[in-house]
Amino acid sequence: MIVNREPDMEVLACAATGQEAVELFKRHRPDVTLMDLKLGEMSGVQAIRAIRREDPQARIVVLTVSQSEEDIHQALEAGAITYLLKDTLSADLVRVIAEVHDGTRPALSDEIRSRIAERASHPELSYRELQILRLVAQGLRNREIAVALHISEQTVQVHVRNILSKLDAKDRTAAVAAGVRRGIIQISDS
Repeated sequence: MIVNREPDMEVLACAATGQEAVELFKRHRPDVTLMDLKLGEMSGVQAIRAIRREDPQARIVVLTVSQSEEDIHQALEAGAITYLLKDTLSADLVRVIAEVHDGTRPALSDEIRSRIAERASHPELSYRELQILRLVAQGLRNREIAVALHISEQTVQVHVRNILSKLDAKDRTAAVAAGVRRGIIQISDS
């Protein structure tokens, strides 16, 4: 509605899923794409990557409710030009779309820059540590994790200690909470 009110802007299509966003991008080739991150099976970040593979010059603006430092990092790393929260004022949204259309990279808001700085201050979990944290979040014990990942239980224990240290957590529950808060992992409702 906000975009269609502008005399020099037009919404070409709206997608409900990440896959649909990629298909509609291929069909319409918009000058600027507004992308949410929570889009079902194919996330907004995955859709951004797919669109950028299709067109490396695609101009994508993330417009989402997620303030997760990991979501912000992933979206910008995937190729989004900027990151806006859905509570952005309509005038600011229109300005950002126009700037992106004109080839300008709009400045990130103070809030988003703060989240990026916060993420940079945390040690990153390795791929294996992320796998283990996700399994911990599912309620698996070390022995079950070892079996699932085909590694020794002692190796799992070492990784869990590293996770606790990196997330500054006193126990597994606190590590899962920190992972969710930072956006490193999601707890599914299913």
